[in-house]
Amino acid sequence: MGMEVITTFRSRSVTETDMATVRNVIATHPNGSRRFISQEICRKWNWVQPNGTLKDLVCRSLLLHLESIGQIQLPPRRYLPPNPLANRKPPAKLAVDQTPVQCSLHELLPICLKQVRRTPSEKLFNSLIHQYHYLGYTQPVGEHLKYIVFSNNRPLACLSWSSAPWYIASRDRFIGWSPETRQSNLHLISNNTRFLILPWIQVPHLASHVLALNRRHISQDWQDLYNHRIYLLESFIDTQRFIGSCYKADNWLYVGHTTGRGKLSKSRKPNRSKKAVYVYPLNPNFRKILNPEV
Repeated sequence: MGMEVITTFRSRSVTETDMATVRNVIATHPNGSRRFISQEICRKWNWVQPNGTLKDLVCRSLLLHLESIGQIQLPPRRYLPPNPLANRKPPAKLAVDQTPVQCSLHELLPICLKQVRRTPSEKLFNSLIHQYHYLGYTQPVGEHLKYIVFSNNRPLACLSWSSAPWYIASRDRFIGWSPETRQSNLHLISNNTRFLILPWIQVPHLASHVLALNRRHISQDWQDLYNHRIYLLESFIDTQRFIGSCYKADNWLYVGHTTGRGKLSKSRKPNRSKKAVYVYPLNPNFRKILNPEV
């Protein structure tokens, strides 16, 4: 009976043994805060992210779920922390040199690619994306990196990379993994969520050159910040707006289209434009790494 599953939360099965641990932590620390209890349970379960950080927020959501189904009683909430995503102000508009640039790629060299996540330059990235990208700026959730491309300290382009979407049929067929393996290894893929060449920069071949420069650095940058490498890149191209020339020029692989339904849609009918799915393996053994079952 010790392995009987009581409930499932975000793909984690919670057994009687797990429940005994939860109840013991609550009973042992009657004056402990909900945050303390959550972190203590994470430590006992060794429930951590790839970079070693406790899955505290997910665990707190699980505890609320267990309380809602009558399995536990949590101590009273001590305070309600402000939601940092609620009423978030748009990025401030920072001024940059908008003098038109029309020249060859060679004339811009050397080009510097700077990872600006958690640096003072992150505000400049946010501002440029907010002002000049057609999708605007939205705060990424989860693991992500941000880059600005400079020439003589003048910004030329911006790129951002985030955690890969949970399910993309064409990508998953390309890898050949099972849902269980995908759950374990999805964090080893990164999605190109924004790519902006500033509108006054008109330089042939700049976009593909920047892509190539970025993919040579991203895996180590991810390792530095999140303690694991990236083995496959992906990007979704809105074919009603773009043809993906720079990805094709950089030898990315077309693997299919999205369904156009969105990750939260309950309908089988498309509710948005379908996107072309392109991928770029960063390691010749990427399939074996992502899908060890093969």
